[in-house]
Amino acid sequence: MAPKSDTIFQSPFEDISDFRFDSGVVEVFEDMIERSVPGYSAILGMTGELSQQFAQANTYIYDLGCSLGGSSLSMAQRSLPEGVSIMALDNSEAMIRGLQKKLDQIETLKVPVNLRQEDICTTDFQACSFIVLNFTLQFIQPDVRSDLIENIYEALAPGGALLLSEKIKFEDEITDNLVIDLHHKFKKSMGYSDLEIAQKRTAIENILLPETTLTHHERLEHAGFSQVTTWFQCFNFCSFLAVKPK
Repeated sequence: MAPKSDTIFQSPFEDISDFRFDSGVVEVFEDMIERSVPGYSAILGMTGELSQQFAQANTYIYDLGCSLGGSSLSMAQRSLPEGVSIMALDNSEAMIRGLQKKLDQIETLKVPVNLRQEDICTTDFQACSFIVLNFTLQFIQPDVRSDLIENIYEALAPGGALLLSEKIKFEDEITDNLVIDLHHKFKKSMGYSDLEIAQKRTAIENILLPETTLTHHERLEHAGFSQVTTWFQCFNFCSFLAVKPK
């Protein structure tokens, strides 16, 4: 079934509230993210590929901020080592309910997917070899992001890896404005109107707090990751791969 079209910001609002991952967003989320994040499908595809490279037998894979399970499903359809299972976490009850409905309709998964509704900043990680943070860290308050990354590093088995995808900003204001404009043009090419783009930006500007590529690299390296690579970038969206030493 095709995802429901995102029309949340199609009509003008007198007062725009902060964006929330509620049931209304869940209904249109897959359409929203595909039309808003350039390269999203490519990142999901590589999430599955990278899980095959880094997953170790009898460990968990964590999908933190799993939303409707795009990353989890990409990995669960791969042949992974014996004893691997996926733990998909999100603090949105509506997202967890939506993902459970999807899982109930799928019979072809090669890896079990377990769901939990919880705050990933308080997660008690079990033995794991691959962790995915696809467009999740940007919604966490900056002053606790380092603690989360350090917890992830400690939980990972030697040779394990973190896949971190984020919307980023640029230090140079001229460059930042240019790339924001390019992103808005991308969204217009995907069918969003100027009104929708402007209202969505207002709704999300207080809760999605992007950082620079350098900030992400420094945080990952400070946590102990020995190999940090920006493997994907399109406009102001990046994906990083951070590997824990063996």
